[in-house]
Amino acid sequence: MSIKKIIYVLVFLVTTGMYCQHKPGYEKIKALKIAYITEKLNLNSKEAQEFWPIYNAHEEQIDKIRRQERQDIFEKLREIDQLSENDLEKLLELDISLKEQKHKLETKFISDVRKVISAKKTFILLQTENGFKRRLIRQYRQKHKSNNR
Repeated sequence: MSIKKIIYVLVFLVTTGMYCQHKPGYEKIKALKIAYITEKLNLNSKEAQEFWPIYNAHEEQIDKIRRQERQDIFEKLREIDQLSENDLEKLLELDISLKEQKHKLETKFISDVRKVISAKKTFILLQTENGFKRRLIRQYRQKHKSNNR
């Protein structure tokens, strides 16, 4: 087994271990995403060693914002008819603030990543993340389509 493959396996095991506190389905998706990104980026050992800590920290920060969105905005909007105009204004302000935070994190992430990997690999990463999301949605739809028959 080459050193590159050993590093990928170690990175995979470490990163999946970090997500053990989440639901089992979430862990599986994260593991698949890591494998998918690893395959598409074809990082050398130095790049992988520097890239994954940046990526994992970024994902953790983005997940924190997403959890706050679900908890503080989306769950409250389920009962939108019971909310006052003032409550809705506050939710809109929070939504704008969280979107700005996400944008700042994305900008910082790209800035940090481009110091570690080439511009080409950075764009491949961005495309790969979007491709993974599309693939996951397509698989989800196919699964539920076959279950509804």
